[in-house]
Amino acid sequence: MRVTLRLLLLAPTALLATLLYPSPAAHAGIDACGDIDIDASADCEWVPPSVDCDVRCTPITVQAACAADLYVDCDGTCTADPVIECTDVCRVDCEADCDVDPGRFECRGACQADCDGSCSAACDDDDSECHASCQATCSARCDARCEVVPPSADCTAQCDACCTGFCEADANIDCQIDCQADLFVDCEADVEGSCHADCDGDDGALFCDGQFVDHGDNLDECVDALKEAFDIDVAGYIHGDCRGNHCEVHAGGGFSCGVAGSGGSGALAGWVLAGAAMLAGVGRRRRARARRGTRP
Repeated sequence: MRVTLRLLLLAPTALLATLLYPSPAAHAGIDACGDIDIDASADCEWVPPSVDCDVRCTPITVQAACAADLYVDCDGTCTADPVIECTDVCRVDCEADCDVDPGRFECRGACQADCDGSCSAACDDDDSECHASCQATCSARCDARCEVVPPSADCTAQCDACCTGFCEADANIDCQIDCQADLFVDCEADVEGSCHADCDGDDGALFCDGQFVDHGDNLDECVDALKEAFDIDVAGYIHGDCRGNHCEVHAGGGFSCGVAGSGGSGALAGWVLAGAAMLAGVGRRRRARARRGTRP
């Protein structure tokens, strides 16, 4: 979701509301994308099977996916209840913010914005592993509480969910960071292996803000979920289906394919990836065997 503000075109009341109450950028853990913490303003790109894809699979680029997995592993250990003072103070501040413009208040975004402050306090600026663990905790707790509250709910209900999620996360951040730290090395090796497998397989790999997204062989579902949740269009990705010498393109971009030789099973002479040109700077031509559900 990318919003460009043209302040000079806003009515005075709208401008005042924007200045007094800027909307925080929401984060979410998308089920179809391995519950990785995704920012609403994330830049997501699909990288086709290639050497360029393979070299992106490093311990640094799999940390967010690892943290999402490890949060679940550590959740049974990190079960501290939220501090009462936290929820009381949070609700007062939250309702004061929400009352400025209830229609623009967003539970998940407000919860995550508060939680980001806790991550800054808990982690050194250059400790990306710690930040990944903290963000995964915030995303999971905020999502769990906010997803059951409809956007039309009043400020009291919105803030109850927001503050419960934030204060639950805040109470368990240190525990999650410590617990995940002991498991990160093995997790990074496993997820890095998944990244290489995607890059060497038929689907290619998906990265958001440079972080590998472990979509678990559900690439279409993950791409669709990003679009639905945040209106994020994945750069370079094309929904397509080729059978014999006929191709259909279901979303942006384009590609072509033809039958090799006498065809028989419908082997493709090649397919052109418009998205690859955007990602790597040059078009790449590849050969692949056509089958139902093949993605470029």
